[in-house]
Amino acid sequence: MSYHKRSAALAAAAVLAGSAVLTAAPVARADVVDVNYQCKTPIGDKSAVSPIDIKGVRSGSGYRITMSWQKGVSSSPVELGKGAMSPSATIVLGGADSGTLTVRGPANQAAIPADTPIKISDLSGTYTPRKTGKVTFTAGVLTIKALGTTTTCTPANRPSPSLTLDVTAAGGGTSGSASSGSAPSGQLPQTGPEDSVVALGTLGGTVLLAGAAGVLWLTRRNQAVRH
Repeated sequence: MSYHKRSAALAAAAVLAGSAVLTAAPVARADVVDVNYQCKTPIGDKSAVSPIDIKGVRSGSGYRITMSWQKGVSSSPVELGKGAMSPSATIVLGGADSGTLTVRGPANQAAIPADTPIKISDLSGTYTPRKTGKVTFTAGVLTIKALGTTTTCTPANRPSPSLTLDVTAAGGGTSGSASSGSAPSGQLPQTGPEDSVVALGTLGGTVLLAGAAGVLWLTRRNQAVRH
């Protein structure tokens, strides 16, 4: 094979290798999960099923976790005026970490008619990894405070995780249980398109540089043989 053909083949192989790395790199996993809420209200027990979506976006040394309801849960026998209802919820951590994360959101921005399913606004909180490994996020207890009363809604169907993240503890913690979807230990945690593109682009660039180094070595070796 001629020098030029050999160089072209090596460069093509480097590009293909970089593409393989991009394809195989791990990403966060998110699923919309139906949660069967059993609610204890001031006027008796109620139940409702709502699809729950949990997302995580890098924020400093941690993640901004957002929990969304696609359907309303519970209801009120009287109209709830603007700002009368205040929601919060817990997210159960699993896998490499454990415990709960509390997420909160704004009060209702518009009046909620009587006997109408209460639509919960998106609730958010910050999660800072304390263990390295795969961490799952599962819908926990929803709490609704309105007009001096408190309603608690507990998942009754043992829902599966809505989000799985591969994280690295800032202090170098190792996998295991702690009180508090795959990347190798030591790799920077990533979620969301921007972080993934930057990290994957770096990996692809490393492969391309390795291919270029091979071409340079062959060039110098070929020149030495000619002399």
